[in-house]
Amino acid sequence: MSSVLFDVPGPRAIARNRLIGVATILVVLAVLGWVVWRLIATGQFSAEKWNIFTFSAVWVRFGEGLLSTLAAFVVAGVGAIALGFLLGIGRLSEHAWVREPVRWIIEVLRAVPVLILMMLLYYGLPVIGVKMPPYWAVVIALIVYNGSVLAEVLRAGIESLPRGQKEAGYAIGLRKTGVMYFILIPQAVRAMMPVIIAQLVVALKDTALGFIITYQELLYVINQIGNQAPYGSPLIPAALVGGSMYVAVCLLLSYVAFRLQKRARRSPAQTAAAGNVAADDESTLTQVIALQKGAGASGLDAGSGRG
Repeated sequence: MSSVLFDVPGPRAIARNRLIGVATILVVLAVLGWVVWRLIATGQFSAEKWNIFTFSAVWVRFGEGLLSTLAAFVVAGVGAIALGFLLGIGRLSEHAWVREPVRWIIEVLRAVPVLILMMLLYYGLPVIGVKMPPYWAVVIALIVYNGSVLAEVLRAGIESLPRGQKEAGYAIGLRKTGVMYFILIPQAVRAMMPVIIAQLVVALKDTALGFIITYQELLYVINQIGNQAPYGSPLIPAALVGGSMYVAVCLLLSYVAFRLQKRARRSPAQTAAAGNVAADDESTLTQVIALQKGAGASGLDAGSGRG
């Protein structure tokens, strides 16, 4: 037996995969055990290094750093999605004078590292008489880089759809804007949602680069608290606490993405397709629109006949 993408494993392959899985888990546990042992051996869990976390001011400082990280991430995430859609649609334009400049813009922006963009905005602009706060240097750099990456994600998602989707949309009377808005973009976003969320997680973690340009986000706070010599320089304890905050935010973002995916599966178009006999499991949004328009036309004809 085989599926579309791979051969279904047999009994021997299943046993081998289980053995590899168990071996991998044991190796990971062994590495984690060695790390914990080294932390204990070097006194990283001693009361001296954790005493600083008994002060409420330290937790307030962590909270401020987390809020600064989230403030940069939220604005950068929304801006990156908006820029990604704008560049992605421009990249798919049928006009070469629009498509080619957008393509070069995307390639250039993707090629420049985020840290260099931040440093150019924060340290480079004052050379020409423009001073930018570190917050906006971080946000703009994240928008520019992640927006260019999301533009390629959207383009790839739309181009991966069957060509018949677009042609069927034109056939039922939709213009190019309608085909893009009602048919192509919703399906592409649903298909590429995991990649989009993964890129947003990257943007969240890249806010830590603002530490280089003195933006007081979470990593800045971790370094500040971890270098307190009177409390034994608790850098690793501070990193463990701050790292846990990063993990918690990333898990929350993943949960939001999961809820959005479940909601997308229960969208009105999908419900209409599920409830219509003619729209089986392989039906598309184009077919649903056509069926709805056909039903509307039939209703009008019936009304005319009654008149």
